[in-house]
Amino acid sequence: MIPVTSFKDRAVAVFGLGASGLATAEALKAGGAQPILDDDGEARRAEAAARGFDVRSLREVDWSGIAALVLSPGVPLTHPAPHWSVGLARNAAVEVIGDIELFVRERRRIYPTSPFVAITGTNGKSTTTALIAHILKLAGRDVQLGGNFGTAILSLEPPRSGRVHVVECSSFQIDLAPSLDPSCGVLLNLTPDHLDRHGTMEAYAAIKERLVAGVQHGGTAVVGVDDNLCQAIADRLERAGTHVVRVSVRRPLADGLYLDGNEIVLAQGGARRFSVGLAGIGSLRGVHNAQNAAAAFAAATACGLAPEIAAAALRSFPGLAHRMEEVGRSGNVLFINDSKATNADAAARALASFEDIYWIAGGKPKAGGITTLTGFFPRIAKAYLIGAAADEFAETLGGRVAHVMAGTLDEAVARAAADAAAEGRPHPVVLLSPACASYDQFRDFEERGQTFAALVRALIADAANSGTGN
Repeated sequence: MIPVTSFKDRAVAVFGLGASGLATAEALKAGGAQPILDDDGEARRAEAAARGFDVRSLREVDWSGIAALVLSPGVPLTHPAPHWSVGLARNAAVEVIGDIELFVRERRRIYPTSPFVAITGTNGKSTTTALIAHILKLAGRDVQLGGNFGTAILSLEPPRSGRVHVVECSSFQIDLAPSLDPSCGVLLNLTPDHLDRHGTMEAYAAIKERLVAGVQHGGTAVVGVDDNLCQAIADRLERAGTHVVRVSVRRPLADGLYLDGNEIVLAQGGARRFSVGLAGIGSLRGVHNAQNAAAAFAAATACGLAPEIAAAALRSFPGLAHRMEEVGRSGNVLFINDSKATNADAAARALASFEDIYWIAGGKPKAGGITTLTGFFPRIAKAYLIGAAADEFAETLGGRVAHVMAGTLDEAVARAAADAAAEGRPHPVVLLSPACASYDQFRDFEERGQTFAALVRALIADAANSGTGN
């Protein structure tokens, strides 16, 4: 735990009592603050009270005695409307911040030069975060991994000499961290997402930019430059004097990292200085993972690792659950769990990685649906549509892609597996890459992916027992 000492002997309101909210309350209490907790859900309020916290309605407290409101990133700060707790705080001139901001302030107090790598982007940030941590750990570094991915940031160990914090940051978290100042900031890409929470694409991009714009003096900003918004951000950072490492998987760069076939090339002054081979690394399959690998390589070398050490560590990366995860095979049919693909851009990355695809898609739809994926339709043997988006997706697929209204995931898996085994294609892949949120049928994308994996493993076991899986 990182005790938060910056509010010692002061009352701090904490709203939103999920894992990060409770971790925040523990850290504030350990640092001598007096946290007052609240949530819109009675079950969470009761859990916090059972753990000994001061749980009260923030509608009834005296805000003149509150030093700050620490808001859960899941609670609206601006759009579609500020949460009522935000309104109360602002009316009392109380700052509204999040747990990332508390970490930033504590790091400045404890050890401001400790390495702090912060990662954001619309897609790929969890894989990149885990990959950076993997590389640094293999190099013998003391790595603390968390934030939006995995452990809540204040549940990590405190900054100190030789310790590296590798932290994934969502746009919601960045919006609540006005002092964010990593020693290395990574911005992977920007495509439309969370616009219901940020209002416009411009506002969303401006929030993401703050992570790399805040890089400490002498630090490094790693920026993917394959979309126009990130290209403009990289240009602005360079004009401001920030050291920028550009990453592209679409074109060669005179300076930076780019993809050439199955190699990541490090270029300086127009010359190739180093290359990293990706062939045969199943956990980094696809162009999108090449971007993740290049960004992770850049961040690791910015932390002082030799390029040879960072390159070698890439080969042993195990990958992440629910992100292009190989669940298993039955005969020659490969099953891939890409449940984390909650928007069309993320699904595009999976669709680009395979041929002969038996695609399971659908869920709670996002703006634009799958209209941007038409270029991948020739790769799809058949689609199996589930959830609330099924009708919309069926209309988009039309007569161009054979599709089945499966409705539920279990039905989709059974039908996709049977078709993939029967149709005789050379490299059939049953791919769960929904291009949708999961909330219409599942608690979250993890539960959706776990359900898919369990269904597939049961199917593989049945096939093996019956002698049809060989």
